[in-house]
Amino acid sequence: MAERGARAGRGCGRGRGAQTLVIPRNAAEEQRLKLERLMRHPEKQVSIAEKPKEWAPRPPPEFVRDVMGSSAGAGSGEFHVYRHLRRREYMREEFMEKQAIQHRLDEEFQRKVNENKRAAEERTDKRRKKRQKLKEKKILAKKVKEEQNKEVDGSETSSSGEEEAAVEVPEEKADDSEAPSFIMGGR
Repeated sequence: MAERGARAGRGCGRGRGAQTLVIPRNAAEEQRLKLERLMRHPEKQVSIAEKPKEWAPRPPPEFVRDVMGSSAGAGSGEFHVYRHLRRREYMREEFMEKQAIQHRLDEEFQRKVNENKRAAEERTDKRRKKRQKLKEKKILAKKVKEEQNKEVDGSETSSSGEEEAAVEVPEEKADDSEAPSFIMGGR
């Protein structure tokens, strides 16, 4: 009787608890189930499949032994050999064309990426200069305001009643390129 109970405990995974069949409804749920299965036994090795190698045709032979001539009397099997060689050569040419197209697309993509980076750097530089200019203007305005406040405080405390001349804010000169060098039709 003890043997029978032991056998019953081993069969069908009853000893580990009943496992229910779960059908994943989407990719995220499927991934979650796979991760849960892997994490049940973290000490177990996990084999990660490597990316399959890209198919590449065999290089053409340097020395061809079975040269087919155009002489009469060629056997019926020669046509099948020719057909096989022709198919292999067409596949090799197609592979080389696809490789050339892929190479050209990669170069075009890299060129576009570099162009986008350069344009982004130019925009960033322009905006950085604009921010710096605004920051300098704020600092200058703050200094002028402080000086005016000091002068106002100084004039209120002074008994002479003299008003000091207002400090002028230095204005930025407009670029010469913005001003017209000549006026057309002017009087």
